[in-house]
Amino acid sequence: MTDRPIAATIAVVLREGRILLVRRANPPDAGRWGFPGGKIESGETIEQAAIRELYEETAIRGEAVEVFTAVDAFDHDEHGGLRRHFILVAVLCRWCSGEAVAGDDALEAEWFDLEALGTARLALSLNVGEVALQAAAISQTG
Repeated sequence: MTDRPIAATIAVVLREGRILLVRRANPPDAGRWGFPGGKIESGETIEQAAIRELYEETAIRGEAVEVFTAVDAFDHDEHGGLRRHFILVAVLCRWCSGEAVAGDDALEAEWFDLEALGTARLALSLNVGEVALQAAAISQTG
């Protein structure tokens, strides 16, 4: 286990009423759907990290609009012990170009209707639905 939480970012991209998600290949939440994202590198801003991770995981180019929330993500071992604690800083991003293609540590990349996030069909990472709705509310008022 690491001594301190790890700073990471997630890119929340809405396009024509749909939200971009990736199915994660690695812990935490391997196999579950969540936002493209990853660790913030030294000297990199939160927004730069979100845009970089967005491109690495989906081949989509985006523009950071607003940092809007943060959530905890816990990576537990098979016995329930804490391996790592991530703090995920959510960045609302505007789609600029590209089509969703899974890359880096994503198994799949896909656009989903916001309404689909509430169905049992999707195995979502914790807080994905709530963060998506927050992003949608911000983009409607902005």
